[in-house]
Amino acid sequence: MLVTDFHFDLPDELIARYPTKERSASRLLYLNGETGEYSDQKFTDLLSHINEGDLLIFNNTRVIPARLYGKKASGGKLEVLIERVLDEKRCLAHIRSSKAPKIDSEIILGEDKLGEGNGLKAIMVARHDALFELCFEANQPLFDLLQQAGHIPLPPYIDRPDEEADQERYQTVYSKVLGAVAAPTAGLHFDDVMLEKLKQKGVDTAFVTLHVGAGTFQPVRVETIEDHKMHSEYAEVSPEVVEKIKETKAKGKRVICVGTTSVRSIESAAQAAEQEGKDLIVPFYSDTSIFLYPGKKFHIVDALVTNFHLPESTLIMLVSAFAGYRHCMNAYHHAVEEQYRFFSYGDAMFITKNPNALNDRP
Repeated sequence: MLVTDFHFDLPDELIARYPTKERSASRLLYLNGETGEYSDQKFTDLLSHINEGDLLIFNNTRVIPARLYGKKASGGKLEVLIERVLDEKRCLAHIRSSKAPKIDSEIILGEDKLGEGNGLKAIMVARHDALFELCFEANQPLFDLLQQAGHIPLPPYIDRPDEEADQERYQTVYSKVLGAVAAPTAGLHFDDVMLEKLKQKGVDTAFVTLHVGAGTFQPVRVETIEDHKMHSEYAEVSPEVVEKIKETKAKGKRVICVGTTSVRSIESAAQAAEQEGKDLIVPFYSDTSIFLYPGKKFHIVDALVTNFHLPESTLIMLVSAFAGYRHCMNAYHHAVEEQYRFFSYGDAMFITKNPNALNDRP
């Protein structure tokens, strides 16, 4: 399959650079994966698609202020985007500068927020392929330092500086576990009122953790998607979540994932069970580089809440694998025609699984 099979033309004005005023005020495109039929709805209409006893799975990762601006000891400017916090002092990061810093060199970060002379000192201690390992010299834990000096790392297609409102608006209301550098954006539509209504309806909920990395925005740089090497992210699926999934399936109810990161977490745990010769799904605490594209099987997930994704991205490939290639691309062309808002701060889809998706490829 060619990467270009997943191309669609997207007018620039459909990229949502700011969120809606109210979280649940977005639009919702409902896609029936079995028939390919779609309909234009409001996000609050999601309540009518989720039934008592269904299990809704959210990703409770919390975005860290992972972007830092600074300079090398020589004075040259640089920008740091933290990919993963390793411990209280060390992290792996992407660095943009005219020349890459050398091992053991010092950089100063965060003066734009902390004031001249109050920047954070870090040493570049090692390089791991495209990532730089930094060690911070301050006595405070790294997460605390980032809270003081870092910027919310808005995606590259939101081409504006981060603002005060992004500190909370680019988080889900249930975010809990620090570690992501990008939000699990399907969850941004849920507010406390919506969650309470789901609870009153008898919908069960569970939380996984997948710390979304900057790799989620990396373009696919090969011609055929089978040649693509997927980025790796850390995920956790607890024994409690595993039991809830098994109970839900045993009752004949549906497992519905909020966001592709929840899908990747759950399906990684299902793949692990298959490899271990165990039933359905096992607890999972590991890095995952699972890549779901047309022809790949979904073991657990029955329905999906997701945003609209970039053309030719691994995320639209995942949605195509779930809904069926033709159903997915037809829905996307409709979304463009109807001027849905795209990407992280954009509108949402609710998709039911296509039972024949394995045979629906470009």
